[in-house]
Amino acid sequence: MDGPMDITLATLSAAFLVGLFGTVHCIAMCGGIAGALSAGLAPEVRQRSGAALACQLGYNVGRIASYALAGALVGLLGRLFATAAGLEGARLLLQGLAGVFMLLLGFYLTGWWPLLARLERLGGHLWRHVEPLGRRLLPIRSPITALPLGVVWGWLPCGLVYSALALAMASGGALQGALVMLLFGLGTLPSMLAAGLLTTRVRSLTRPGLRVAAGVLVLLLGVGSLGTLAMRVTGGGHVGHQADSAETMHQHGH
Repeated sequence: MDGPMDITLATLSAAFLVGLFGTVHCIAMCGGIAGALSAGLAPEVRQRSGAALACQLGYNVGRIASYALAGALVGLLGRLFATAAGLEGARLLLQGLAGVFMLLLGFYLTGWWPLLARLERLGGHLWRHVEPLGRRLLPIRSPITALPLGVVWGWLPCGLVYSALALAMASGGALQGALVMLLFGLGTLPSMLAAGLLTTRVRSLTRPGLRVAAGVLVLLLGVGSLGTLAMRVTGGGHVGHQADSAETMHQHGH
């Protein structure tokens, strides 16, 4: 965490894959909202497929912008925590937290242990204050007016987003956190565009078998992340012990 851009390709890949594998959750959680946003288009816009697609893109650009802003905020908080608590130890702690959240997300998607649903309910208190802002923006007549509605949509309580934010918090700073959430948002983009344009057809993606398969894939990501962290901790301790021994030998003239 010493450099301005010390984020790893593995973290960015994990963020994108969490968004992509979480597609089934996105359809179940936000598919209805995406369909409602389509219904919120002005009649003259709905009749033109190109205009409708542009507005769906506007929604999603706004949504991903909110994710990036949230990522920047939690990335900054993670950086401040690491600075106050000691960089290396805090960095490992935050990375461990991110791995745990991926496991929780995997259990949530499979339905085996939906603990993240409780966090979504807590976030619902915030959403009740934010959601009325979106209603004032309807009907949507252009991508520019769709953008702020997408920004509001981005703050919908979602266990999938919370898991990605845990990755962003461990990323090393505000810029890195924003980048993590940008990649996460891009991972969710295909499903959300499909949900907005083909609402009834993409409902098949919420079938239990697909949800379990997606959850298992996310579980594997979490296990891999925690396994890599464990190897880094044990390897780092070994290297540190060797360095201390070498320094001791040097001081004694060996």
